[in-house]
Amino acid sequence: MYKLALKTVTILALFASYGCTKENNTASNVSSSSETALAKDKLSSKFINIATGGASGPYNVIGTNLAEIYNKTYGVNAKTQTTGASVENLNLLKQNKVEMAFVMSDSLTEAIKGSGVFNQKKLDNVRQIAALYPNYVQIVTSKKSGIQNIEDLRGKRIAVGAQNSGVEANARSLLKGFGISYDDVKVDYLGYAEAADALKSGKIDAAFLTSGIPNSSLMELQQGYDLQLVRIDPEKMKKIAKDQSYFLSLNIPKGTYGNTEDIPTAAIMNALVVRSDLSEDDVYKLTKTFFNSLKSLTTAHQAAQDITLKSAQHGLVAPLHPGAKRYYDEIASK
Repeated sequence: MYKLALKTVTILALFASYGCTKENNTASNVSSSSETALAKDKLSSKFINIATGGASGPYNVIGTNLAEIYNKTYGVNAKTQTTGASVENLNLLKQNKVEMAFVMSDSLTEAIKGSGVFNQKKLDNVRQIAALYPNYVQIVTSKKSGIQNIEDLRGKRIAVGAQNSGVEANARSLLKGFGISYDDVKVDYLGYAEAADALKSGKIDAAFLTSGIPNSSLMELQQGYDLQLVRIDPEKMKKIAKDQSYFLSLNIPKGTYGNTEDIPTAAIMNALVVRSDLSEDDVYKLTKTFFNSLKSLTTAHQAAQDITLKSAQHGLVAPLHPGAKRYYDEIASK
């Protein structure tokens, strides 16, 4: 009887042990499965620093919104850096101080060629994710200035953007295309907000503000100021674009700043770029999340409404990152 009872207890203990082992194995499998799923939603990069532009510009507004989305999606430490925009952003990439940046295609072209402000400073560690929206060259003056066309800037005091910024680079190129050098004008190196203030106080005659539209500094300036947009002849722009292919001839739409008609001007496509050493998997995820978030980005700033998946690979001026290519190939195969 004692032996039978002992045998029964032993059998029950074995079943209990088997049950616990099975339960533990199941829990372990569930835990392992959860960790694998969690890993798929993470990035190998711990930081995603995004170089943007001036505080009031579209780069900064869109970039800040994008950083918040990356934080929520991947739990990564994503943040933006307010900068002097394109040229500074590309130098920050070169110095490995940021992972991602918004830049204009003219500055990006000079950076990968080692020309212009990047003379002898060619960037090899930059790759493009997408062509974004056009930056419009908005040359602004007052109606009483008598300045109607870009040719009328000769002899005037003008703001051309921060020194060595993307705004200044295209201002200098455009003036040169119309036979005007810095010797023919009085130059002030002012950013968006400073240029708007200088126009309002009468310290300058005109200013270059190259950005997506509308530019918030110009929206504020428009209140209580007789703002007038300066025209750039489309036929002349076509000739300039033969040598500088990143230039486009576009119109600032009627009503953007109270203008009663479309204003012909120059435009340069913006680009979203990353460091080449970011992993293919990380850039694939960053690219996919960027395009999945276009509705939110457009809500943040209307300039983003011109960003489309269809046009993202048109007008690329830098090599495409393999991670971005993987995303585009995936979309194309569906």
